[in-house]
Amino acid sequence: MSILSSLNYLQDLPIAITVIDLNFKIKNHSNKWLKEFPCTINSSPISFLDVLSIPEAVKTEAFKMVSNHNQTAINLELKNNLNLWHRWKLAPSFNDEHKFSGVIIIADDITDEKRENQLLRNAKKVALIGAWELDLITNRILWTETTKVIHEVSSDYVPTLEKAILFYKQGHYRDLITSLVSNAITDGESWDTELIITTANNTEKWVRTKGETEIVNGKCIRVYGIFQDIHEQKLKDTAYTRLTERLKIATKTAKIGIWEYNYTNRNLFWSDEMFDLYKIQKADFDGHKSFWDQSLHPEDKELCSQKVEEAFELKKDLEIDFRIVLPNGKIRNIKSIAYAELDTLGEVKKLVGANWDITELIHTQLQLTKSEESMQQAFENSSVGMALIGLEGNWIDVNTSLCNSVGYTREEMIQKKIIEITHPHDWTKDSHFLKKMHEGQLTNYTIEKRFFHKDGSIVNALLTVTTVHKVNGNLSHFIAQVSDVTAMIASDNKTKALLEITKHQNDSLLNFAHIVSHNLRSHSTNLSMLTNFLKEESDPNEKVHLERMLSDASESLSETVHHLNEVVHITTNTQENLSKVNLFDSIKRVEKNIMALLKEKNASCKILVANDVIIKAVPAYLDSILLNLFTNSVKYSSEDRNLEIHIDHKFSKDQVILHFSDNGQGIDLKRHGEKLFGMYKTFHKHKDAKGIGLFITKNQVEAMNGSIDVHSTVNKGTTFILTFEKA
Repeated sequence: MSILSSLNYLQDLPIAITVIDLNFKIKNHSNKWLKEFPCTINSSPISFLDVLSIPEAVKTEAFKMVSNHNQTAINLELKNNLNLWHRWKLAPSFNDEHKFSGVIIIADDITDEKRENQLLRNAKKVALIGAWELDLITNRILWTETTKVIHEVSSDYVPTLEKAILFYKQGHYRDLITSLVSNAITDGESWDTELIITTANNTEKWVRTKGETEIVNGKCIRVYGIFQDIHEQKLKDTAYTRLTERLKIATKTAKIGIWEYNYTNRNLFWSDEMFDLYKIQKADFDGHKSFWDQSLHPEDKELCSQKVEEAFELKKDLEIDFRIVLPNGKIRNIKSIAYAELDTLGEVKKLVGANWDITELIHTQLQLTKSEESMQQAFENSSVGMALIGLEGNWIDVNTSLCNSVGYTREEMIQKKIIEITHPHDWTKDSHFLKKMHEGQLTNYTIEKRFFHKDGSIVNALLTVTTVHKVNGNLSHFIAQVSDVTAMIASDNKTKALLEITKHQNDSLLNFAHIVSHNLRSHSTNLSMLTNFLKEESDPNEKVHLERMLSDASESLSETVHHLNEVVHITTNTQENLSKVNLFDSIKRVEKNIMALLKEKNASCKILVANDVIIKAVPAYLDSILLNLFTNSVKYSSEDRNLEIHIDHKFSKDQVILHFSDNGQGIDLKRHGEKLFGMYKTFHKHKDAKGIGLFITKNQVEAMNGSIDVHSTVNKGTTFILTFEKA
């Protein structure tokens, strides 16, 4: 009781409690006490006997207890002048010398309880408490209407002993009621117990059944009693029991020790939990402050003594963390919080507080601090771009590597939303994954993404985003890793382009080798045969003829070598000669050069190319390509209609696509499509057809990083589709 009477924090207790001294002065009280029994307390204590809302009977008993030093607790239930009921408990209070020092008074407001009891008494007439009777002379059972309601049977239901027993849940409860009824009949034993029944509607219920016997001439002639539905109360009691057990376990496992230090006599009080906390036997405790001192870590003794003295001198509460050394030599960290209790003169007479072990907490905090520092260093010094991203898509923090990749400072980045520097074609994909992470469907994702550099250029990145959650499981923010792969992609594209060029050149080289081998072998064989014929021929006229044939073969060989040399020149000397060329001007220039041929065919030429289209080309190659297309249209025009040439263009990203169409004879692409651009491949019976023009054209176009394709229908016309790089 000495501890309770000295608590300075009575005001925080959830009950109405006060402490009075031997002069009936209120020394301390809870906030709830002041609310229920209003009084004015200034610097000087007020008399308990002067509080008007306290019943006179309570004051009388308090007066008797103080006057007689009565040490027996008193319990009262009284209504005060405000028509409020309280359950009063008066108990003696003792000082540190265990002498009677006053009274502890607790008032529990039971107004609602009293009113409920009154209502309960009034409601008993209609309460669901039924009665029953078993007449052993007539072997009849009588159930009241309420008993039938509890069993959920109709009002005209006629019970029998056998039927009544079957209502009890099969097993333990049915066996128990059978035994109770049997003992009552044979031995006259009464009972009062709680059982489970299964009603007519197959509902399980807890019921209280009470049985009494009527004995005549030593023989039981009647068994009767009450039958009460207690199902709801039973469930509440069960829940309360579980809660109580959990509370006991929690209190025991909390391991919070309570202590009290009297400054006057230097005595120390410890609760049982304190001994367990310090691993000291209770039998060894001498109640002196030195007992605590000897457990303190040597480095913390001075600080602890200083803090305790400050609490007494400055009349303030105490809060301190310190270390203790257990008997086994282990060191534990302890937190202590205490309040200073003042005497009537305003001086601190004792400290009352609590201790608990915070060793694991401190270790955890140290590990957390180290982890945070390591994380921050890894974050800042990482060669990979890293960022913390808010749930609204804002940058919380970014590291130097990411700033370097996108060209913004840390301050500039934090002022922006992610969407502001994201390529618009990539935001939909990014937001899709972020939505799934918000919904808890994803914890991380990785995508390729493009950002805008501060200078407007594109930064290609590999983005990995991971969720971070709060302790309560709610989403906190995201961690992002941004690997700048711009240089890697550029290098990869360059490598792919080089591989493609190499493959194309290898294919061209192989094809060229076949052409050289075939064409030169043909010429060589022809020349060899003509030479042999000339050696063996004696007829002068025939020799002249053979010499003319030999001359023609020599000219043909020279032409072939010229063609092959032109192909070699195209494939080896193009890139360094590329320049900006006006496409419209080139078309018009070639058209002008063959105007006579076009007029001879009565041809019309419709040029829809804009006059400001600039491409990358070798001017001589472009003229050669256009000239070949124009002359082919003239050569292979239809005899059934006038020649019409249509030239148009369109743009596609960094390319200019040229469409060159005519309404000539057309080409059977099913028969000749695969060899259309081959060397010396002809598809019409024209006297000037040599099969070299389209081969040269294709090589020239591809040498300028372009492409050529064809669409054609026999007797309708042909369209060549050429692609050039836009300058």
